[in-house]
Amino acid sequence: MPHSEDSAPTSPVLGRDQYGNVDYDSLPEVIQWFLDYDERVAIVKHPRVEELFQWKQEQSRSAGEDVFNFNRAEDRLAIGILQSIAHNPTEPELHAWISQLLNTLEQASKTTEQITTSYQLNISNAQSVVAESTKIPATRTREGFLIDCWLESLCTAEVRVLGWLYQEFYGRPFHPENF
Repeated sequence: MPHSEDSAPTSPVLGRDQYGNVDYDSLPEVIQWFLDYDERVAIVKHPRVEELFQWKQEQSRSAGEDVFNFNRAEDRLAIGILQSIAHNPTEPELHAWISQLLNTLEQASKTTEQITTSYQLNISNAQSVVAESTKIPATRTREGFLIDCWLESLCTAEVRVLGWLYQEFYGRPFHPENF
């Protein structure tokens, strides 16, 4: 059942144990809250983004890459967030990871904007980004463009959730220049 804006909680709740330590078992509920109530994260559930994700998975399989096959983009996002926390358990490590995601996001955004302009793509009104990308004649350019479109959506969502978790974990907002 869809949630209305009136019933939306103002913030997710990160569980804590009796000593105030983070209850990592509450992370899936936090991620689900963002998927349900935050537009920048919920974008991964949009059909155009899902199409990009499925395209990227097929490209990876076709290239013989050893990748886990996810059913949906939102599953990929959730596992990525959980892995980010597991692989970056200290503040400096998580800070560096979020900074890396921000750099990837910036690069992907610049590239998609440049290619969109160069090939006069109408991405915002297109039913399908994959179909619109066929206006790009060079296969490698088209594939790179689609990967960057996917990375823009994924990194935006992941940075949003990880930034919130960073603040909850360390008691201060994430800022790229803090370390």
